Amino acid sequence: MKKICNSILETIGHTPMVRINSITKGIKGTVFAKIETFNPGNSIKDRMALKMIEDAEKDGRLKPGGTIIEGTSGNTGMGLAIAAVVKGYKCIFTSTDKQSKEKFDALRAFGAEVIVCPTNVDPEDPRSYYSVSSRLVKEVPNSWKPNQYDNPSNAQAHYESTGPEIWEQTDGKITHLVVGVGTGGTISGTAKYLKEKNPNIKVLGIDTYGSIFKKYKETGIFDKNEIYPYVTEGIGEDFLPENVNFKLIDHFEKVTDKDAAMMTREIARQEGILAGNSAGSAMAGIIQMKDMFKDGDMIVVIFHDHGTRYLGKMFNDDWMREKGYFDRKGLSAKDLVNSNHKGELITLDADDTIEKAVQLMSKMDISQLPVIRDKRLVGSLNENHLYSKIVSNPDIKLQTVESIMQPAFPFVDISTPLDLLSTMINPENPAVLVRDFKTDKNFIITRYDIMNALTK
Repeated sequence: MKKICNSILETIGHTPMVRINSITKGIKGTVFAKIETFNPGNSIKDRMALKMIEDAEKDGRLKPGGTIIEGTSGNTGMGLAIAAVVKGYKCIFTSTDKQSKEKFDALRAFGAEVIVCPTNVDPEDPRSYYSVSSRLVKEVPNSWKPNQYDNPSNAQAHYESTGPEIWEQTDGKITHLVVGVGTGGTISGTAKYLKEKNPNIKVLGIDTYGSIFKKYKETGIFDKNEIYPYVTEGIGEDFLPENVNFKLIDHFEKVTDKDAAMMTREIARQEGILAGNSAGSAMAGIIQMKDMFKDGDMIVVIFHDHGTRYLGKMFNDDWMREKGYFDRKGLSAKDLVNSNHKGELITLDADDTIEKAVQLMSKMDISQLPVIRDKRLVGSLNENHLYSKIVSNPDIKLQTVESIMQPAFPFVDISTPLDLLSTMINPENPAVLVRDFKTDKNFIITRYDIMNALTK
């Protein structure tokens, strides 16, 4: 490492590899973490952010004094913002409302403008953070959109730096690479380099429930039924980024939001490493995949970013309780589902008429209806809201449900305790949706279900 660097950009890369000692005691083989928090922006995204900028400068896409516009969950934005400060560019970032406030505050600290967009919309929706960034790049003069999802410089950065570093640090003995998959650049670029060195290296991608990667890898089917809101940050997608090279990835493992959040905390408490949410997903995935490993294996997992960006989430006890991630005694969502003999979720399409919604509620004797579009949850209806709209204007019955629908009901894991469910159901949010990951089924719980459970 250089004794003196000409700018902060020269400190990117050459991050340490650390043995994981406690969490992996029951796993055959040895697990090492590539700690990318040592980059100046505290994440692995610094590598590809600088590469994308330098490549765009070389071919003229990014001109002096230009504005960088990108859709980002925070870490790529940080890398771009740091490079922009040094190189004299402006930055405008779009992101989703599920990201932590700390990430947005950090981006603004570097002078970037941040536009927060809704999470639960299709990528093609004009409100999505993908669409907003694409629109802005057409409107803002002298601007450039890196498009990290499809920009080949993303994967190339890891082919040129992350892969060679891992190969050198393990003396070429690595047998498995474990990486959370979002844009696909990290896993694909690193995997390409490592497999060129040793084709027998197994590349294991970590996915989350609510994302399409695993099923697409296994079946070749892009299944919109797989898509629904999830909490885990930094991994999973509801579309196919060009940087995800499925041919280089041998297996995808899905990890629940709860397991990811709990493991994120355990990494700090058992290993003394304050890492981010995707590290928790990756370590939980390794535990789930333990039967794939044998004595003598060298498993390398990438810890993408720093835990300070999640102090208001995974490292906050109140937030964990609100999400139902802390185990508690007593009834749970599973008990309510089983005791009420609930069938699978009844839904209504966003393009259906309000008249049909009334008929369906009456026929099925239900008071709440999730609304879908292309098999994806986009909103909700409840009888009180529906009643008020029809009474005020009976002529709306032939309008679409989308014209009056309310926000989508939140998803919770089926293990969520009853006392936490009760705090989540209120006048503004009259129901919650329950996901049973083992059976791959969805259910709905209303205030009446909770009252019945408490009065039995």
